[in-house]
Amino acid sequence: MPPIINILCIGIPPEYFQVINQNKKIALIAIENSIQATNYLNSNKPPAAIICNYNLPGNNGLFLFDWIREHSEYDAIPFILLAKEFNSDTYKLAFKKRVDDYYVTSVANPEDIIRRIEFLCLHKKASKIAKLPEINDEAYRMPLSKRIFDILVASSVLLVASPFLLLILLAIKLESKGKVYYISKRVGRKTFDFYKLRSMRTGSDELLKKLAKEKNQYNTEQKPENNLSDLPCPRCSKLPKDETCSPIMYIDTHEICDYWYNFQKTETAKNDSTFVKIVDDPRVTRVGKFIRNTSIDELPQLINVIKGDMSIVGNRPLPVYEAELLTADSLSKRFLAPAGITGLWQVELRGKGGNMSEEERMRLDNEYAEHFEGDNFSFWYDIKLILRTIPALLQKDSV
Repeated sequence: MPPIINILCIGIPPEYFQVINQNKKIALIAIENSIQATNYLNSNKPPAAIICNYNLPGNNGLFLFDWIREHSEYDAIPFILLAKEFNSDTYKLAFKKRVDDYYVTSVANPEDIIRRIEFLCLHKKASKIAKLPEINDEAYRMPLSKRIFDILVASSVLLVASPFLLLILLAIKLESKGKVYYISKRVGRKTFDFYKLRSMRTGSDELLKKLAKEKNQYNTEQKPENNLSDLPCPRCSKLPKDETCSPIMYIDTHEICDYWYNFQKTETAKNDSTFVKIVDDPRVTRVGKFIRNTSIDELPQLINVIKGDMSIVGNRPLPVYEAELLTADSLSKRFLAPAGITGLWQVELRGKGGNMSEEERMRLDNEYAEHFEGDNFSFWYDIKLILRTIPALLQKDSV
C-alpha cells in the first residue's frame, strides 16, 4: 500500500478539497492561520506538502512562506499558494520568491493541485544553495516624465470637461435607472477599481454569457451544439440520490456541484476566446451609444490616471476573468506595460471599425510592452500615439 501524503492546508476551507477526500492516499490537515501553522510545524512531523491561502488573518501566505524557507528542515516541502483572484504583482512576487506553484481558486481544479503535489513530492529536492545571490530589484517604476504628463493632462481635461460631463451624467440618469457610473475590477500591473460612465442598462452583466458566445467578435471557431451545462455531473450520477461528489454551488437559478462547475469552466477556457467584445451590443442605451462612439464614457478613467492606477497611454486593463487566462509567457508579457486609456491596438485597429483578431490584439499589446523593456521608453512615442488616437475617437461602428 502506498504511503499516505499528509498535506497541511492553511487558511483554506476544508470543503474546497472535499472532492479528493475519497482518495485514501491523501490526508488533509486543516489550519486556520499562520500562527497555528508555525505551532504545528514546530511540534509535529513535517507534512509532505503545504497548501496556503494568500489572504491569511493578519498577514499573507508569502510571509509564512518566507518563515518556512528560513528553516532548512522544511526546504524540500512543496509549497502551493492559492489566491481568490488573479493579481499580476502577487503572481510575479510568488515566483520571484520561488514558490513551487500558484493557483487561482476560481478556475483551479483541486484534483489538478493534488496531482501537482504528488509530482513535486517525487521530484522536488532540498536546495543545495545556502544563500541565494542578491538579485537587483527590477520592480517596475513609471518614468517620471510619463507620470508628470499623466497628472497634468488628466487634471486639465477633467477641469475643462466638467460642465459638459455634468450634462452627460444628467442624460444617463434620465434615460435609464441606476448609477451614472460603472465600477469593475480590472487587472493592469495590479488589480484596481476601474471607473467608467454607464452606457448599458442595469442588469446587463447577466446577459454577457449568452452574448459572448453569440456575438463576440474575437470568436472565430464554430462552437459545438452540445453544451456541458445541460449535462449532469458524471460523478454525482454514480452516487445515491441527494448526495453530491462536492459542495453544491448556486448560480443564478441553477444548482451545480463544485467539481462539475470547475470542470466546465476549464473546458470553456480551452474553447472560448480570451477577450470578449460584443459587436452592436443590444444592452447599450441611446446615450450610451453616443458616449461610446465619442469615447466620452472613458473620461472617469482620468481619475484612475490621477490615482496612479493607469496612464494616459498603455495597454487596456483587463477584466479579472480575462486576465486569469493569460498565463503563458507570450501572453502575460502585456502586463509589463502600465494600464492605459489609449494604446497601440486602439489607434491601429479601433479607428478602422474594431475588426481585429485575438492574435492581432495580443501582438500589439506585447509590442507596446517591449517599449518598456530596459531603457526603451520614449516619451515622444507616447505623444505620437495620443495624436493618432484623435481620429480614432469618432468611429462609425458600435464596438
